[in-house]
Amino acid sequence: MSGSIVGAGRFDHLGLVIKRLEKGRERMSVLLAISEWTAPIDDPINGVRLQFGRDPAGMVYELLEPLGESSPVFGALQSGKAILNHVAYLTADLEAGGARLAAVGAARVSEPKPAIAYGGRRIQFFVTPLRFIIELIEAPDHQHDFSWNGAVEPNA
Repeated sequence: MSGSIVGAGRFDHLGLVIKRLEKGRERMSVLLAISEWTAPIDDPINGVRLQFGRDPAGMVYELLEPLGESSPVFGALQSGKAILNHVAYLTADLEAGGARLAAVGAARVSEPKPAIAYGGRRIQFFVTPLRFIIELIEAPDHQHDFSWNGAVEPNA
């Protein structure tokens, strides 16, 4: 099997669960010198408010604020566990990437859902035998728009 376990996909981001998007953004800006941010996005389909930031080395972080107690990340925030929540990869074929993960023991933890942050393209989460979560994003050519200037939060 050539390439990564998720196929020809490429790394996209690390997802971090935070209590408040604004406070998380402030702390990550200071802690990791992140000055490039996307606009905040409310995604009620996936139960989160989110924003992507890129550090000077090019590493992308997704900040995830739960949109209420039914959010899939609410439990992580409450327990203080799985705050470093997931590793995300872009893939051209969600089914094929999921099959590759299943073949090496990963278990599906969600059904495919559209994600507003990726223009409605589908995402899906898997837990690996090492007990960390992988997100597959069916948007192989996606590029985040880091041009947000902080003036107005469109989905706030």
